[in-house]
Amino acid sequence: MTIPNTASLSSELDLLAYLFGIAMLLVVMLVHGLALLQIAKRYEVKSFLYLSEYKYSSVAIVFYISILCLFLTHIFEIILWGIALRAFDLVPNLGESILFSGSTYTAMGFMDDLLPRGWRMLAIIIAFSGMFVFAWTASVMISMTKNFRQAYTRLHMQKLNLPADVIERFK
Repeated sequence: MTIPNTASLSSELDLLAYLFGIAMLLVVMLVHGLALLQIAKRYEVKSFLYLSEYKYSSVAIVFYISILCLFLTHIFEIILWGIALRAFDLVPNLGESILFSGSTYTAMGFMDDLLPRGWRMLAIIIAFSGMFVFAWTASVMISMTKNFRQAYTRLHMQKLNLPADVIERFK
């Protein structure tokens, strides 16, 4: 029984891909966390103020702008992955690199695996990063719907000409 040399073993196990992938995963999670914190904080403050000022339609506008910002955060993270893959010369050009990152990040997998041998595990790590941040985004979106629902219901109560004291009791 022979022991394979260390270089081929690390290549077979995609060790460099794990290290690179974990580092990028941490960067993506940090970027995502900072963006989510800013978006959610600004939404909460704005929507609370608009609710207190009876500007229910403005709550909806701020809600949809916040959802757009969440979407753009994901796009930025896909581009970040694509730039990293291209910077390490793992994918031939930036366009394919970003498209491959998006395909993998969303776990849609509509592209062929473009990564060279010894780096294929990276695709799985990119997919995990997408799953993690999509779950995190979903939890923030769920918490954002409370004020949105409240504004929506109050607006319709106004349209039904319900007394102001009845509308105010709805929280």
